[in-house]
Order: sequence, then structure tokens, then C-alpha cells
Amino acid sequence: MKFSFGALAMLAGIFAPGNVMGAPPKTPQQRDLLQLLETRDVDQVESRDVSLVKRAPTCNTPTNRACWSTGFNINTDFEVNWPTTGVTRTYTLTLTEVNNWTGPDGVVKRKVMLVNNNIVGPTIFADWGDFIQVTVINNMVSNGTSIHWHGMHMRNTNLHDGANGVTECPVPPGKSKIYRFHATQHGTSWYHSHFSAQYGNGIVGSIQINGPASLPYDIDLGVFPISDYYYATADEIVESGGAPPSDNVLFNGTAKHPVTGAGKWYNVTLTPGKRHRLRLINPSVENHFQVSLVGHKFTIIASDLVPVQAQTVDDLFLGVGQRYDVTIDANQSVGNYWFNVTFGGQGFCGTSRNPKPASIFRYLGAPATLPTNPGTAPTDHQCLDLINLTPVVSRTITPATFNPTPGNTLPVVFDPTGGPIFIWKVNGSAINVNWNKPVLEYVITGNTSYPPADNLIHINQTNQWVYWLIENDPDGIFSLPHPIHLHGHDFLIVGRSPDQPPGNQVRYKFNPAVDNGRLISNNPGRRDVAMLPARGWMLIAFKTDNPGAWLMHCHIAWHVSGGLSVDFLERVTDLRNGLTTQDKNEFNQNCNDWRAHTPLYPKIDSGLRMAM
Repeated sequence: MKFSFGALAMLAGIFAPGNVMGAPPKTPQQRDLLQLLETRDVDQVESRDVSLVKRAPTCNTPTNRACWSTGFNINTDFEVNWPTTGVTRTYTLTLTEVNNWTGPDGVVKRKVMLVNNNIVGPTIFADWGDFIQVTVINNMVSNGTSIHWHGMHMRNTNLHDGANGVTECPVPPGKSKIYRFHATQHGTSWYHSHFSAQYGNGIVGSIQINGPASLPYDIDLGVFPISDYYYATADEIVESGGAPPSDNVLFNGTAKHPVTGAGKWYNVTLTPGKRHRLRLINPSVENHFQVSLVGHKFTIIASDLVPVQAQTVDDLFLGVGQRYDVTIDANQSVGNYWFNVTFGGQGFCGTSRNPKPASIFRYLGAPATLPTNPGTAPTDHQCLDLINLTPVVSRTITPATFNPTPGNTLPVVFDPTGGPIFIWKVNGSAINVNWNKPVLEYVITGNTSYPPADNLIHINQTNQWVYWLIENDPDGIFSLPHPIHLHGHDFLIVGRSPDQPPGNQVRYKFNPAVDNGRLISNNPGRRDVAMLPARGWMLIAFKTDNPGAWLMHCHIAWHVSGGLSVDFLERVTDLRNGLTTQDKNEFNQNCNDWRAHTPLYPKIDSGLRMAM
């Protein structure tokens, strides 16, 4: 791919560009910013239309966010049971390329990729239990594409997961594809291209699925994506063989240039005396962030798409791909406050040429001036995320007798001799998908001669917990932290190696005699992205209750581009039997279209995240 990295946008008309305004509800229909703005007797809504279909009656109020609707609340296990509203939210995403594009901080980029003519993709809004249908139109000249709906379980819709080379062929220029899935979960997520590194050039957006919460709040401020931003195109960066500092950091697609002052501060409005929900997202390609709000604390109510018991912190580490839903109490003096981004871990989890990325949180009634208190830098999180959060819906497992074997251990190894790009191997090989013949084509036709380069791990158990020990290059030249993301599931973080600063490069290999005592059996943390420590290990588990071909990969674009991924082929017979005729026909048509296309650029990487 070739182009600019964007962050994400609020739906036009709900939030003004560059400013998020939270106001107390005036009527029951305006319960919060999630409530629909206009009642309409239709079943669908286009993404460019401000209005959404009116929500079904709900008991979800500012004083009782745990409730949702009859039979569904914060304690509902949405891996087992979810509502079906009968409503379909319909969106259209049109992808284009633009040359010599002036970015949000005034710097001209050689080429960008835009969604609906903007560096910020529109937010996908829905209610828990809605169906979502997105038409992706590829009007780019030089690239195919596929769109992945990050964190969504995609139950019974694996063909719509959007991982080209795995669940589909890329959508060629001049063609379109319709993605469909059921919002069986609720919370905050995002979507992005999975075609090599396209999303590092602008093709990203947010997802907001309205549902219950573990803590009351008055106002939903909506999504707040924070992303790294590069003046070079993604292909230029990957071909350079390195991970340079980001040139800037975007707050919902907005930034100030640290030297020239071009651009603008992104503003969020807080209403005095009210509790606000903020949906933090890190859709970066490489930068991990430490975030804090001067004079205020965050109370975490969800990690990724998993509701958790409320836990209050002074600041947060936000790894690439991760999300946190937090509440903020506007209990300080009316004024302006910096929302700061800092970097830690001795540069092992990203750096930026902008030394002080920030946005402004302004109390309603405060003057439109810059904050005066810069705040203090948070304690260095050392590239480690929280693993002590308590999910509302509990899971109990029995890992105390875990024994590592070649069948359940996934070593991550860095190979600097692999060619023009660095190579990362998992389980002995670097993934290299075939855009022309995805894994699902083998599944559909019953062909079991899967290429070794697809890096498949076959799972045949039904509704069983499977455990995977990921060891991060303990004997390599050096080791970096990796944000590990799993498609199709949330995974339990059963345990990880002792916390160490990544720069210390302390070596830990899993030792059952010592480390089984570190494992958590009663309701461990659960999410879809977690940090694998440098030169350490992480033990995860998920239940085999979702047939599909599900990637697990590092979410740093340069690393998955270099092959850091495996593909879990889960319950292949059930997967094949569950595919609909419509889905198979659309799959075949899209692959025929792609194979008839002549790409302008050769495939030089794994094909999963570094488009050229």
C-alpha cells in the first residue's frame, strides 16, 4: 500500500470535527450520546446518515448501566447468549488513493489511502444484537484490500473476518465486497485493512457496539483513537528494514506539528459534576502509549471487548490494537486539562519525534485557552499491560498441571537474515499467505494439502480449553515486546513471566516446577490483545467453541509483515458444514475477480499487514 496513517472519526453530526461535546440528557430518548438522534421507521441506515435506527426499549439508564433489555445485562455471557434485534446497520466504505496530500499537521505526504475521502474512517455504530453489513468499495489504483473487524468473534461468519490469504482473496481495484456479521458482543473496537500494511496508510476506523456496563455513568463521549503517524509511506518504512520513530501522534485524526505549530489540538468537553465514559483505542502500527489526564483518574470498565469490574488507575498502558473503556469523573475545577501521551520501556515499545503528544479536555464553561499544568510523567509501564483486571463474567480453568510440549508451545524467533525485510518465525516458520488461494478455499473444496507457508495449527477438539505457551526468543540476539492478537476469540491470560524492563533482556523460559505456581485458574484476565514480554513467556487459553480459520499474530505492522503469525484452523469439518451457499458463492466470485487482476506491485512480505 502506499500512504498516510490515519486515526478514526466520530460519526459526522454527533461530534463536531476536532471537538467532542458531551451534554446531559434532556429527554429519555437522549439518554446519552449513544441514543439515536432521530426516530425513523426503517430497518437500515447508511453510514453517511447522522440518524440511526431507533433502539429497542432498554432499561439502560445513567443510574443503571448494568441493565440492557429483557433477559440481557452486564452478567450475560455473550459467548453463549446474545440478543437478536432484527435490525441491520448498513455502512459503505469507499477506499481511494491520493497523491501529495496535506496531512492534519500540515505536512504533505507523497501518497495516502482514504476512507470515504477522509484520513479518518467513519465509526461503525450498532447496538448489541444488531446485524452489521458493510460494503467496501475498492477505488484504489494500486492495491487490493480486505477489511478485518478487530475483536469481533464473527460467529458463523468466518468468511467475513477480512483476513486476505486466509478467509478471502483481496478485493481488487474497481471491485467491492459486502461484509456481514452479528454484533454478539458489546463494547469498543476498530476495523482496519489486513492487506499487507495498508492500515498504516490510513485505512482504519472505530467500532462502537452499545450495551451494558459495569459502572453507572452520565455521558458517553464515544471513541477516542490515538495512533502513530508517519510521513513516509508504509512500504517505504518496511523496505527500510526498521521501525523509525513516528513523526507525530494523532488524536481522533487530529494533531499539532511539534515544530511549526500547524494543525490543531483535539478537544474533548467534560460536563462539570458528571461521569463520562471514554472509549480508548490504539490503532497504531507500532507505537504503544502511556496515557494520563492531568488531575484526573481513569476507572476501567472494559478491556478490549470484555467488561471488567471497575478498577481505578492513575494512568494506562495502551498496547497496539488494545482498547480500554474508562470512566472519568469531572470533579475538578472548571478549566482545561492536558491529556498526555508518553513513551516508556527504553524505546522498546515505540518512540515519536513529537516529544509531547497531547489533546485538551475542557470543562464546559472554561475559556478556550491552553492548559497551564503540564502534569507529571506516569510511572514507566515497561511495555507491560494490566493482567490483574477481573472480568465480570467469570471463567474457571485448571492450568496447574500445565506441561509444555512441542504440541502446545509456540516459540517466537527473530531472523535478521531473511532478506529485504526482517523475518519473524512462529513455531519454526514465518507465515506467508497466498492471496490467490486462501486457506478457506482449501476448506470449501475439501483439499487438505495445505501449504506449509500458511503456518496452520489444526484444532479438532469441540468446546474444550486449549492452552498455548508463547515464548519470546529467549535465546535470540535480542527480543522485543509483542502485542499478540487472536482473531475469533478472547483468550485467557493464564500467566506470564516475571515483570522486567525490556531493556534488561532478562531471559525466562517456562519451568513447570517454578512457573505453574504463577498461573491463574480462577477468572484470569481475558481480552483479544495482550503483551508478550521481551525474552519472556505468556500462557494463554481459549475454548474451541467457534469453528473458523483464526489468525494469531503480533499487531506491530512490521512484525506481522515479517511473518509473526500462526493460523488456528479450528474444527474444520464444522466450519465447512456451516458455510452458507451465498457466502461460498460470494467468496468464489471475489477470488475470481482477484485472480483476473494484475497487481501493480509485487508481494514482498507475509501479505498480512504491509501493503505496498
